[in-house]
Parts: sequence; structure tokens; C-alpha cells
Amino acid sequence: MSKQSLPVIDQAAVCCAPMVREPLGEIDAVELSRMFKALSDPVRLRLLSLIASHEGGEACVCDLTGPFDVSQPTISHHLKVLREAGLVGSERRGTWVYYWVMPAALNRLAALLQAPADSKVAK
Repeated sequence: MSKQSLPVIDQAAVCCAPMVREPLGEIDAVELSRMFKALSDPVRLRLLSLIASHEGGEACVCDLTGPFDVSQPTISHHLKVLREAGLVGSERRGTWVYYWVMPAALNRLAALLQAPADSKVAK
């Protein structure tokens, strides 16, 4: 096996050019719609924000139930939707589950929505 280093490829740039430059392919549309659908719920959007802004970049599920007026099973359901959409990762540590935001997923969404500087899109 060669010891040469391989170039790092920005997967967000490869898979998803901004919609204003080229049409979105069917496979990318299905994957991205799952992410957007997960973010379309206010509780899930707030959960993602809480996780992303939590000290250390990860949050215990025990820290995520207090700010909401919904039951713990409902929070768990919303976290499952975010996880299945690829927006957060998780790991069980003892009796608690810890969550963190998947940077590649956010970068992919951001790359898709980025408008070029010379765009004629209304400002």
C-alpha cells in the first residue's frame, strides 16, 4: 500500500451544487428533502440549535428535555427523526445518550442554498 497522501474532496461541493447553478438530481432531492422535512418542525429545529450551541458541541438527552413543553418520549421521537435524517449523531454512554450535530450535513444544506454573488435573485 502506498504511503502517498490522498487529496481531501469537499463532499458538499461534489454532491450538491447550489440550485441556482444547476438542477438538483433525483437522488440528491430525496436525501435533502428528508433533511429539510426533519427541520420543518419547530421542536426539531430548536433541538438541533440546542445541540449545536451546547458547550463542547454535544448534549446529553437529559439536557434537552427541560426547554420544551412536550414529554420525554416526544423529545426522543424528534431526536430519532433528526438522527435518521443524518443531521445529528448519537452515542449511548451508560444510561444517557449524547447527541452532536453532523457538520457535513449542515455544510451540504448550506452549499445547496448558497446563492452566487452575481445572482439576479431578489435581495
